[in-house]
Amino acid sequence: MQRSEQSLSWHDPHVPPRESVVLRYVLELRAASHPERIFASFPDGSQWTYRQTMTAAQQTACALARLGVRQGHRVLSWLPNGADALRAWFGANWLGATYVPINTAYRGGLLEHVIANSGAEVMICSAAFVSRLQGMKLSNLKTIIIADAAAVPATVPVDVCFGANVLTAPVDESLLSLPRPIEATDEQSIIYTSGTTGPSKGVLSSYCHLATSALVAFEERDAEGMRYLVTLPMFHAGGTIGIMGMLLLGRSIALPERFETDRFWNTIRATGSTCCTLLGAMATFLVKQPPSSGDREHTLRWAVVIPYTEDAKKFHQRFGVDMYCMFNMTEVSIPILSHANPEAVGACGVLRAGVHARLVDERDVDVPDGEVGELILRCDRPWSMNHGYNAAPEATAAAWRNGWFHTGDAFRRGSDGSFYFTDRIKDSIRRRGENISSLEVERECLAHPQVQEAAAIGVPSEFSEEDVMVVLAPVPGQSIDPAEFFEFLRPRMAHFMLPRYIRILDRLPRTPTEKVQKTELRAQGIAPQTWDRERHGISVKARA
Repeated sequence: MQRSEQSLSWHDPHVPPRESVVLRYVLELRAASHPERIFASFPDGSQWTYRQTMTAAQQTACALARLGVRQGHRVLSWLPNGADALRAWFGANWLGATYVPINTAYRGGLLEHVIANSGAEVMICSAAFVSRLQGMKLSNLKTIIIADAAAVPATVPVDVCFGANVLTAPVDESLLSLPRPIEATDEQSIIYTSGTTGPSKGVLSSYCHLATSALVAFEERDAEGMRYLVTLPMFHAGGTIGIMGMLLLGRSIALPERFETDRFWNTIRATGSTCCTLLGAMATFLVKQPPSSGDREHTLRWAVVIPYTEDAKKFHQRFGVDMYCMFNMTEVSIPILSHANPEAVGACGVLRAGVHARLVDERDVDVPDGEVGELILRCDRPWSMNHGYNAAPEATAAAWRNGWFHTGDAFRRGSDGSFYFTDRIKDSIRRRGENISSLEVERECLAHPQVQEAAAIGVPSEFSEEDVMVVLAPVPGQSIDPAEFFEFLRPRMAHFMLPRYIRILDRLPRTPTEKVQKTELRAQGIAPQTWDRERHGISVKARA
């Protein structure tokens, strides 16, 4: 069914009509109005037009429907960026099912928790990850579709598994009908964030929420020929926002598997990408590459950089790219953003229209401008932020207390209305664009038989953000060898969670209530005798 164009803007405080924000209806409209326009370009040189993108979504939707997936169900997607990940997301949403991506580095207890919390019965998975499921409790999971393998690996711990040909089977229209229209307020995705006070939480996001975020990011810089280079994984809100933004505006994406410093500019040139997001140390890595006569011979026109550092300013000066900064998290919809090339390092920008913000103390009492407080938010448009955490009512109530969403992040506000991020109130560690739960790191440390106490903290990195340090106390009468302990952790944790530094103490400092005094450990920092894996030549990379 063809649909007419719907105007949509993040300035409008009302819940938008479903035809303008629900993925199925927007893609249907784009495929009808300009079917041969390119939507997605992939590393192998292949491309999908809008018509082909819709067909891919319908094919995967049919595959899922044959497995019993229906509107309102949830579908796990455990895939690296690429065509399969795109069809998994779009296919699930085409049926009105919820897209639930999993971080490709997850393993062990964290992976098991996400699978259980999602309640999903079906997963689309890369063959490279299947072995991690061996011996794991899979809760409600009944079926795994191996997206990139024709044969079923012997290690798959479920009874039913299909090969890649299922996802590209002919479309059967009878499988695509819906019991009711998909609404703007329906659940579009659950994206997991690494919790800091407990297990990772699944952020419940509506179509209205995602669309609002996407339009805030791109609408006012929309231009003919705009192409967004997806530098962030699709299990990250930054990856999904960029893709949805291009779909809403009728533009295109380039979808490499991952960000690679040494290939970044060649990818920009080869794909004709005009904009991207540079998170964490990405801008720093690019600035520190040797200068080239071709530094300004590219198509990149602007980039969002988070956080806004001196290297972001150097990036603008060297490469001639306009730089913007902003504050966002999976739960909100870009409440703060800047103009091009701000002067102040550490600034996030000013509050956008339609958002109300306060900086408050621990009692939710406002603090004066210039003082540090927790950023809390609410929006004029209903459903334009998260509507809770999946199967976590206490966490939802705590985050939304007093009618405001509590970000858990500390800011100060200048007299001109500019917001400056100062710290994370909780014990999250931020490394290379990943939020790392100290609790989850500590849990794996404590699994070692010689470890009695463990604390995970962030210490400053020479690149950007933080590196992970663990401070350990051994079981009385025992000793801990840092190199051996690191190898114990390596198969148990995602690569980005593995500590760079290991410090051994007889006993960790504690409060009278027996809580570890992490503030004291942070103040001590990288003390003498701290073991540094990089000095010992131990490298850590993403792995299958």
